[in-house]
Amino acid sequence: MMNVAGPAFEELDYQQTPMGELILQRRTILALNNAEAYEVRLNNEYLMSSLFHEAEEVMSDLALAELSGDGWEVVVGGLGLGYTAAAALKYPQVGRLTVVEALEPVIDWHRRGLVPNGKQLSEDSRCVFLHADFFALARGEGFAPGSPHHRFDAVLLDIDHAPDFLLNPAHADFYTEAGLQRLKNLLKPGGVFALWSNDPVDPGFLGRLQAVFDRAEGHLVPFENPLIQSTSSNSVYIACRNK
Repeated sequence: MMNVAGPAFEELDYQQTPMGELILQRRTILALNNAEAYEVRLNNEYLMSSLFHEAEEVMSDLALAELSGDGWEVVVGGLGLGYTAAAALKYPQVGRLTVVEALEPVIDWHRRGLVPNGKQLSEDSRCVFLHADFFALARGEGFAPGSPHHRFDAVLLDIDHAPDFLLNPAHADFYTEAGLQRLKNLLKPGGVFALWSNDPVDPGFLGRLQAVFDRAEGHLVPFENPLIQSTSSNSVYIACRNK
């Protein structure tokens, strides 16, 4: 007899946060041979799924390929399900990885091992979770509290849906030339800024990056989407500061 039961859901965590209702759920997808998917929802909007993380990994790879030497100090803006941070930690040259996350429950998911990358990140001594607003830090003293002039080798950002599709309108000033210049000032010479976007490469935003940084490019990252049995895509921006 054909099994016509729908996907099985398990709510792993529910929290009221300053940004609204935050839910972590695990879903078994029968149509994908019972594949397991971890999903994050904020105010009934899907933010991320463990089924799709190719672009986050490409972002880390493209950004860190721009660096030389070792002992890299890297900042990841937005923890989520941890794929950007996990991809960065593959590089032994990373000496310290600071993950800035505004929602404390998300950090707790990793520390409790509720998400696939949680144990890996929590047990790597190079990885430090910082409960803070990435955009406020970028606007103010930077990503090393107490050391306002500290600079980093790389900043990898995956928080908003796109430069013009924001989770919070308060983030908008970051994506202006003035905001990007502040971010550039937090990079060491030879440093790199990378940004994930759910949308195609935006010529307007790319132009702002190119006006501020010494070199900037946008990359379309296609990936197989098993839910629609077709190819989807995200985009990644890479912006470099000269040595």
